[in-house]
Amino acid sequence: MMWKNRNESGKPAMRSTEKTLIDLGLTPIKPFSRVVTGIFSDSRSVQPGALFAALAGVQVHGANFIPQALQNGAKAVLTDTEGYKIAQTLIKDKSIGVVVVQDPRAALAAAAALWFEKQPASMVAITGTNGKTSVASFCRQIWTELEISAVNIGTTGVEGAWNGPLSHTTPDPLTLHDVLAKCWEGNITHAAIEASSHGLEQRRLDGVKLCAAGFTNFTQDHLDYHDSFEAYFAAKVGLFDRVLSPDGTAVINIDDIKGEILAKIVAERGQSLITVGQSDQADLALLSQRYEPTGQTIRFSWNGKTYQSLMPLIGGFQGENVLLAAGLVIGAGQCAEKVFEILRELKTVRGRMELAATRKNGATVFVDYAHTPDAIETAIYAFRPHVMGRLIAIIGAGGDRDPIKRPLMGAAAAACADYVIVTDDNPRLENPKDIRKMVLEGIGDTENIAEFGDRAEAILRGVDMLEPGDGLLITGKGHETVQVVGGNILPFNDVEQASVAVAALDGLL
Repeated sequence: MMWKNRNESGKPAMRSTEKTLIDLGLTPIKPFSRVVTGIFSDSRSVQPGALFAALAGVQVHGANFIPQALQNGAKAVLTDTEGYKIAQTLIKDKSIGVVVVQDPRAALAAAAALWFEKQPASMVAITGTNGKTSVASFCRQIWTELEISAVNIGTTGVEGAWNGPLSHTTPDPLTLHDVLAKCWEGNITHAAIEASSHGLEQRRLDGVKLCAAGFTNFTQDHLDYHDSFEAYFAAKVGLFDRVLSPDGTAVINIDDIKGEILAKIVAERGQSLITVGQSDQADLALLSQRYEPTGQTIRFSWNGKTYQSLMPLIGGFQGENVLLAAGLVIGAGQCAEKVFEILRELKTVRGRMELAATRKNGATVFVDYAHTPDAIETAIYAFRPHVMGRLIAIIGAGGDRDPIKRPLMGAAAAACADYVIVTDDNPRLENPKDIRKMVLEGIGDTENIAEFGDRAEAILRGVDMLEPGDGLLITGKGHETVQVVGGNILPFNDVEQASVAVAALDGLL
């Protein structure tokens, strides 16, 4: 079943029903007896009879768009105190219902849940800097192998029992609850959702009924949005102390120091806890790993019993991702023994340590979404055991995003790879040369480095360098199929480019 993201394509998020503001958990400042016919947060999409959520934005408050919403037929407005001050000068019709709350984003999320009403019976959510997409996909794959109708929702869109695109890792609450309601209507009973720090900070997941929540790790990212590491971590904690119910299960990687802190928070709340990690103290303990040419064998323990599974997954970090997913599925009610039997069937996520091509001489090319210093280091170290010869890494940093991490990305690549090629990622509105210069500053003076601004050329050059036993890791864009340069969105797929380069150099075209 295919699905089109109606909210983010400008079409309304509406159900075939009407509700009062009270039905939506909202109390107007003056009596308002009318029903509303839909909920919108984009004034341009408002339809007659709807509720318009005027939210505070980064640059301008949504209340400034109330006139357009009213012109399009809005009959009620949800906003905060600041928005109400603006609204008082813009709303002339006294019949318009006005709801003023301290946190309109949380109120919108709760209202969206009440409006769309239905959700899959069993849902889990995953937060952390890295690994969210893999864990969500693994959860969905396990459920599917258990003959359960399931989807994963996040960076790669909606995948599983039905598929569709999304514009954000964690969609806005109207889009998210529309998706969840459609899942319910399609008899999809299970869902795994990626919970980004932006989404948690903006209350997009509030109103989602979770059985379990997972935490992967915590490293530097998104400091262009969050004021500090503390604020960034606090956003992630919100999944456990606000979204996950007290009777839910938390599944936490305690190898990360923030995981240990989070485990204590969960214990204090009295929530059920499953710990994952290489520590003997973990409930799901990763005891050892052996790397194979096409995957790895993991040995792990659960409730005093030892298990072993061969999986077609590249990268040591996938061992913990798999166990975190297993813990979430168990926490959501499935039998552990049956879950462990299925691990050998798991497939890599698109754009996550994905095999793109193999040269005639046996050298391999992989693509990974790593775009933070820690993720690059983790990806290269994870790839290393699968490479007998040189490990060549291609890296680049995105424009209009956290510039502090750029030299750190370069330093991480230089410290782990045998040869580094610096190229453009999504430069957006920044000068690509300036971005590459910052990345190069972190690498320092070395002969084992090259710079090619054109990403296709960088990939071609990297592939051309490959000798028997070598491996090329292309980082940064992963599953993405476009490159954003200036104001242009250009078709670009790392896997496709790598395949073309190998075919051209090996005379297969």
